[in-house]
Amino acid sequence: MTAIDPTARIAEGAAIGPQATIGPYCVIGPDVTVGEGCMLVAHVHVTGHTTIGPRTKIYPFASLGAPPQSVKYRGGPTRLVIGAACDIREHVTMNLGTEDGGGITSVGDRGFFMVGSHVGHDCHVGDDVILANNAVLGGHVTLGNRVVLGGAAAIHQFVRIGESAMVSGVSGVGADIIPFGFAIGQRAVLDGLNVIGMRRRGFSRDDIHRLRGAYHALFLGEGVFRDRLARVERAYADDALIGGLLAFIRAGGSRPLMHPEPSGPASSAASPGSADTPP
Repeated sequence: MTAIDPTARIAEGAAIGPQATIGPYCVIGPDVTVGEGCMLVAHVHVTGHTTIGPRTKIYPFASLGAPPQSVKYRGGPTRLVIGAACDIREHVTMNLGTEDGGGITSVGDRGFFMVGSHVGHDCHVGDDVILANNAVLGGHVTLGNRVVLGGAAAIHQFVRIGESAMVSGVSGVGADIIPFGFAIGQRAVLDGLNVIGMRRRGFSRDDIHRLRGAYHALFLGEGVFRDRLARVERAYADDALIGGLLAFIRAGGSRPLMHPEPSGPASSAASPGSADTPP
């Protein structure tokens, strides 16, 4: 049975799914769909053409579906689509898409969005993603599945971050990060692989060994990057795991690809304190 607190304000036209709970002082606009079993704890504001997947829980003072923070937005019926079983904590903001950016902001299933995190317009966020407190995505950012952003990480617009990559807290990211990469620094640089994350996913020792080998050949080998990329493609031609990483690089994007620093600690995939260092 759907439970709606009498202090909530739900506009005519809104669709509230079965078994949903709408807590005190929530405000829901006319073009909103709240999925089955969702819980809006209290003081949640949902507006715009927004769809929230089943079993998602939203905490006080979250704002979902507000107009994009873009001077190019013309007021069109763009959308925000949030997946199933997400955990959206206090003061999280997620904006609609823009007409010129594809018209949709999308968030996958089982995302964990901690206090004050932000998903900007036209972002596409994968499944099982974690944004720690105050991590923010500029417009048009793409996050693959299982990406983890540390607290106060800031991702520049149009950046792509591949699956299972991790960004350290208080890092500014202005370049694309390869799948399984680990980035750190005030102006973040690549610092190895997110080996801990791979182990948690159940990757085998052989999988991790092959990824490390490909990483070293790509980023720490001899010659220019274009030639290193071609050598790795030949060496791992029949390897689906490495193939996904190479496809990410070949696809390119609006931002350059993130590399390690040319010298110093970040040039080593196994530097002290790196996520590539075995615990």
